[in-house]
Amino acid sequence: MRPLQAELLQGRALYREVVLGKLAHARESVWVATANVKAMFVEQGGKFAPVLELFDRLAARGVALRLLHAELPSRPFREAFDARARLVRGGLELKVCPRVHFKAVVVDGAWAYVGSANLTGAGLGAKGEDVRNFELGFVTEDFDVIDRVTALYAAVWDGAECQGCRLRAVCPDPILSSGPGPAKKQGPGAIRLGQSRRLRR
Repeated sequence: MRPLQAELLQGRALYREVVLGKLAHARESVWVATANVKAMFVEQGGKFAPVLELFDRLAARGVALRLLHAELPSRPFREAFDARARLVRGGLELKVCPRVHFKAVVVDGAWAYVGSANLTGAGLGAKGEDVRNFELGFVTEDFDVIDRVTALYAAVWDGAECQGCRLRAVCPDPILSSGPGPAKKQGPGAIRLGQSRRLRR
C-alpha cells in the first residue's frame, strides 16, 4: 500500500473534468476504453455538438485518438463517424474486444480517469442530473496508475490477450489470427487493424 493522489468524482463533475477539462484540451493523445459507445453530446463553442465533432477537431490538431470498445457503437454514432472523412481515414482508431469492461480515459499519457462511466450521454456526456446515470470515478496523475492502465489497454489493443482468450468463438473481430503468426492479413475489404474503419453493421 502506498499513498495515491487522486480526486473522486461523480455525476456531472465527471463530464466537466474528464471531457471538458482534459479530453478537449489534449495535445498529444487520447486513449478511451469503454464497454458502450453512443453518440453523446458535449459543449463546444457555446453549443452542444456530437463528441465526434470534438474528436475531429483534435485529430485536425494532430492528436492521436484511440477508442477501445466492447460492443458495436450505436447507429447514430456510426453514421456520424462515417460522415467525417478525417476520422475514417485514421484520425480515430477503433478496435473492438467483447471482454472490455473497464472504463478509462488517458490523456497525453500523463493524466487518467478510471471509473464506471461509459462513453455515452448518460455516462461521460452532458445529460442533466435527473436523467444521467449514477457514476463514480477518480482522476489522477499518479504514474503507477497511468502505467497500469496503459499496460492493460496496450495488451488488449495489440492483441496480446487474443491467443489465450476463451471467447474467440464469439468475438466479432479478433485482433490476432487464430494461429501463432502475426495479425491477420489484409484482403479486399478487410478491416485494417490499428486504423479507423467504417464500422460493421
